[in-house]
Amino acid sequence: MPATPVLPSCSVLLLCGGRGQRMGGRDKGLIEWQGRPLIAWLHDLVRPLSDDLIISCNRNSERYKPFADRLITDDDEHFQGPLAGIRAGLQAARHDYLLVLPCDTPLLDRALLEELLGKAGSHPVMVRQGDFWEPLFSLIPKALGSTLEEAWSAGERSPQRWLCRHDPIAVVCPPNDPRLANLNTPELLAQVGE
Repeated sequence: MPATPVLPSCSVLLLCGGRGQRMGGRDKGLIEWQGRPLIAWLHDLVRPLSDDLIISCNRNSERYKPFADRLITDDDEHFQGPLAGIRAGLQAARHDYLLVLPCDTPLLDRALLEELLGKAGSHPVMVRQGDFWEPLFSLIPKALGSTLEEAWSAGERSPQRWLCRHDPIAVVCPPNDPRLANLNTPELLAQVGE
């Protein structure tokens, strides 16, 4: 029987703070897929990995509360994008690493998360498909929080640009890996639900 990998302690951040523009303004994490809200699928996947499960949400906090240990919001109500959620998550994280995932990817699996966690070190770990980095599937050392504060103050709002400044370690996934599918339009939800 193969040995179970020893994974580092991590906080988990599920990003649910967007405007949901491709969903007609609906809160993506709360949209039902196969009879359950999208956030429920992510919760069930990551719950065994951490005693510090954080959801970044800027609305519907009462509905998100059952799926998290803590809820956080951006410190700016103008929807500054996912880097704002990552910034708040790094400030709140109780462990040395923050595993960052989007709320609309219910096909993620434990193997991919273990691969991210298995490469933990002083550099961020990020999924890469071909030449393209996927910053919302990443493991970020909490120690990088101060560099994010500096970048944020200088006007940076791109998670990819900020993470790539820190020589990320790649977890390579094939193009169109179904585990990374963002079910962020009504058409995709219907198509994958069939």
